[in-house]
Amino acid sequence: MEKTYKLLKLLIFVLAFAVVIAGAYLLYNRLSGEVSLGGFATAPQSTQATSDETEAAAQPAPDFTVYDKDNNPVKLSDFRGKPVILNFWASWCGPCISEMPEFQEFYDQYGEDIHFVLVNLTDGSQETVETASKFIDEQGYTFPIYFDSDLDAAAAYGVNAVPVSYFLDAEGNFVVWAQGALTADMLQQGVDLLLG
Repeated sequence: MEKTYKLLKLLIFVLAFAVVIAGAYLLYNRLSGEVSLGGFATAPQSTQATSDETEAAAQPAPDFTVYDKDNNPVKLSDFRGKPVILNFWASWCGPCISEMPEFQEFYDQYGEDIHFVLVNLTDGSQETVETASKFIDEQGYTFPIYFDSDLDAAAAYGVNAVPVSYFLDAEGNFVVWAQGALTADMLQQGVDLLLG
């Protein structure tokens, strides 16, 4: 009886281990299939196309409202007509700070052809309009920033870590996205996809 019990425990352990390995394999295959190039994924997890949709189907980016430096409401849909680089950031975020010089360089070079929408996660406690504005002014950045004071944009995109960047076509559809700080090479790849 005791031998049967030990054998049953071993069998349950082996089956559980096999289920975990199979699950990890399926998850790896699903996630690796989303990656299109150098750290980019083809669509955010929350808007990934279902298996019966074609890969070519446009995936509209969710709209949201943020505020400009004069506290005027601005919608993402206001930027249609030109491609958009949408970036979520905070002044207390080290990786966000590290990518800001690259954004400035690309804004200087491509600001006429691409809308740069850098959205500050303005939660009112850890980050305020004042702290974010002070950071931008002290660094001498000239790209436009927008304040997510109502956290409408963060909720629409499920942002729970920054930085995260989305590249949208002129019609407001997802092209690629990336979690983490972007390098100059990654920004160039994204720009090439938008303008190519």
